[in-house]
Amino acid sequence: MLPVETVSADDPDDGGGDLSEVIDLSEDGSSTSNETDHEDAASDSLVPYSALDAYLAELRKLTPLSREEEQQAALEYSKTKSPEAAKKLVFGSLWLVVKIARDYERVARNVLDLIQEGNIGLMEAVQNFDPYRGVRFPSYAVWWIRAYIIRYIIANWRLVKIGTTQAQRKLFFNLKKESERLEREGIYPSTKLLADRLNVREGDVIEMSQRLGGPDVSVDAPIQDESDSNLLSVLPSGDESAEEVMAKRELHEALQGAILAFKESLNPKEARIFQGRVLDEERLTLQDLSDELSISKERVRQIENKLRDKLKLFVSNRLGSELKEWLGPAEAD
Repeated sequence: MLPVETVSADDPDDGGGDLSEVIDLSEDGSSTSNETDHEDAASDSLVPYSALDAYLAELRKLTPLSREEEQQAALEYSKTKSPEAAKKLVFGSLWLVVKIARDYERVARNVLDLIQEGNIGLMEAVQNFDPYRGVRFPSYAVWWIRAYIIRYIIANWRLVKIGTTQAQRKLFFNLKKESERLEREGIYPSTKLLADRLNVREGDVIEMSQRLGGPDVSVDAPIQDESDSNLLSVLPSGDESAEEVMAKRELHEALQGAILAFKESLNPKEARIFQGRVLDEERLTLQDLSDELSISKERVRQIENKLRDKLKLFVSNRLGSELKEWLGPAEAD
């Protein structure tokens, strides 16, 4: 279960706040108490409502649930999974999504996108809410709403995702804020100090600073003005070179020949165990080979282990310097 954020009786999160104040997103922050006159003026105007204004106008018609109504709907959904109870919880908390979305509107191109993601988080909260824990639904839902909004912001901040781990998501929102705080205190925000303050690795701080500091660059953009060369032409390819492909093929063929030669040097019993326990993709069980060869399972295991050791020595002696040349000294050892 997500951590619970306590809500006081006077907090707007408890469902008792003034809805018109919570969802007023007009530039001058003025109240919309004279709603009838406003609607009449809008109908006579040639400029229609924006999508956000239309959404907020519909939202003002909804009434937040009281504590008792909220608890009753939560209990009903928990017991019966009634769509009507879920709808009542969602509609009664849509104002909370708008309130949280406003906290992030400075970093979003469209507040409606944030509200949409927050509404998905709200529906997820309804499905996971436990009304028997003594926590009010808005206090629980706020975590789901905020999580979905933050995930959307990170995913759409740039074409290339810059926050894919928990540490990176923490840095995405806190790195600049912590740097500015240290500078106000007269302290140079070194990467090590920032890493200690934010409880992340120093390498994560460096990587996130580079990601946030540099804009996205198209690989098709010219490197210099009036130049035909672009970034794509100088980036290393992730594909293997022809030399690497040929080296791997030669190594595979050499190993395959060494294994076949090793098998030919074994007696029939050892060859059967080697084939069934080492070479076959679907290995035979110790019991199968025990019954087939009329020996104990422990004896089959001993022979298998002995054959594996002998195979390593055989391949090393047969290929020798060629194996080290293909793999490198460290890998060959």
